[in-house]
Amino acid sequence: MAPVSPLPECMAVLRDLDRSISAPSELGLETRAAFREAAFRELSGLSDQGTLRIDLGQTRRVDSAGLSTLLIIHRRAAERLQRVVLTNASEELRYLLALTEMAGLFVEG
Repeated sequence: MAPVSPLPECMAVLRDLDRSISAPSELGLETRAAFREAAFRELSGLSDQGTLRIDLGQTRRVDSAGLSTLLIIHRRAAERLQRVVLTNASEELRYLLALTEMAGLFVEG
């Protein structure tokens, strides 16, 4: 069997333009690390300027640790010119994002 030749250096790894992840029902101190790492994995599979959609439809509670996690995810995405879109956010969460002046960081979908 002939050896497999490596890919030419000029070939780039194809990455997704759009990925989605669902937030846990409670985004807080107990769930932040696992959610942050899952979001980082999704971001690493996105192309530069790609979009990560975070579905908050099942999320009933977000505390300050959860807000901080969303901010950290946003910062990681911004480093690669990626966007984070929050979908299905509750009225209370949208109010909390506005109150903490974080609403402008996320595109709402």
